[in-house]
Amino acid sequence: MKISFSNHHEAFREEIKDFLNRTLTDELKQAAAFCPGTFLDYTHNMAWHKLLYAQGWVAPAWPKAYGGTGWDLMQRYLWTTETSLAGAPTTAPMGLGMCGPMLIGHGNDRQKAHYLPRILSGEDYWCQGYSEPTSGSDLASLKLKASSAGDNLILNGSKIWTTHAHYANRMFILVRTNDAGKPQDGITFLLLDMDSPGITVEPILFASGTHEVNQVFFDNVYVPKQNIVGQENQGWTVAKYLLEFERGGGGAARFQIALNKLKLLAKSTNADGLRLIDDPAFTNQLARTGVQIESIQFTEFRIMAALSKGSSPGPESSMMKTLSADMGQHLSALMVEAMGFYASVDQPQAREVGQNIAAIGPADGIAAFSRYFNLRASSIAGGSNEVQRNIMAKRVLGL
Repeated sequence: MKISFSNHHEAFREEIKDFLNRTLTDELKQAAAFCPGTFLDYTHNMAWHKLLYAQGWVAPAWPKAYGGTGWDLMQRYLWTTETSLAGAPTTAPMGLGMCGPMLIGHGNDRQKAHYLPRILSGEDYWCQGYSEPTSGSDLASLKLKASSAGDNLILNGSKIWTTHAHYANRMFILVRTNDAGKPQDGITFLLLDMDSPGITVEPILFASGTHEVNQVFFDNVYVPKQNIVGQENQGWTVAKYLLEFERGGGGAARFQIALNKLKLLAKSTNADGLRLIDDPAFTNQLARTGVQIESIQFTEFRIMAALSKGSSPGPESSMMKTLSADMGQHLSALMVEAMGFYASVDQPQAREVGQNIAAIGPADGIAAFSRYFNLRASSIAGGSNEVQRNIMAKRVLGL
C-alpha cells in the first residue's frame, strides 16, 4: 500500500514544522525525553500548553465551534507525527483529550460554556476519578457513595491511581447513586472542584520512584447536582463515551522513533568491545518489532479511513489501546536490554531538566529503567488489555 498526501496537506506539514522550529525549545525537548511515562511534569506541560493555546492549536481534535482547530483527520495525523519526530512533549490528556470531548458530546450548554474555555486556556487542570481500591477494571462495581441532600450530592469513599490529582483543580468522577438493579444503572457522572472541603490527596510512589498517581479520599464532600453530566444514574453511558477517547490512538510515529534510537544504541560498542547489532537474536527482535510497528501504522490508517466516513472510535479504540500498550512495554524492555548494566544505575538528578550532570552510560537510555517500570501500568490503565480483548471478541468477532 502506498500512502501519499495531497499538496494541501504537505503545505500544512511545513506549517507545523515551521511552528515547531520557532517555539519548541531545547528545555521542552529535554523534558519530553526525560518523561518516564505518559504524563509530562506539570511545569513543562503547562509551558507547552500555553504555547499551543497562543497558536490556537491546543485542541487538534475539537470542533472549531468550541475553540478547537477544526482540523481534518489527516491534519491531526500529521500533527501527531511531526510533533513526535521533533521530540515535542504531549499535552495532559485528561482535560483536552477526555473531559473536553465528553462535555462536547454529553454536557449541557451551561457546562460547555463554563468548562470548555477553561480547559483550552489551561486554567482548569483535570484528573479522573474512576478506579477504586476494589474496583479497577471491573469499573461497574464501584462503591464511592453519593447520597442525595437537597440540591447536592454528598460523597464518601475513595478513588485510587488518580493521575496528577496533586496538581489538578478539577476532577471528573463516577459515583454510586443507586444500589438497586444492574450495577451500571446506579452510576452518576460528576464534575467537582478539588479544593472542596473533605477531599484528601495521598501520594502513591511508583517502583521507578516517580510520583504520578495518588489515592483520593472523600469525607462528606458536597457537590452540587448541577454538576451532574447527563442524567442521574445514567453515568455509565457517559463514561463509556469518554473511554473511547482515552483508548484512542496508537502513535506509530512515536514507536518508530523509539525503535530508531534502539538501532543507534545497538550499533555502539559496549564496555566489552561488543555491539548488540552483531547479535542475531537482538537484530531479529528489532526486525520483528519494525514489522509490528508497521502493522500498527496501517491499522491507524484503516481506522482513519473509517472515521472519515463518520464512524465513531468504537471497538477499534480498544484494539489500538491494546496494541499501543503492548508495543510501549516491548520497546521499553528492549531499551533496558540494550542499556545492559547501565540501565540499573539510579541517577534521578541527571534526569532533571537543565541539570549539568553527565549521564552514566548512553544518554538516550537515561530514563530506560524508570520508563520500563512506569509503562507496566499501561496495560491496566484505561481498562486492562484483558477487558479490551473481551470487547473486541464481543463487538468485532461476535463471540
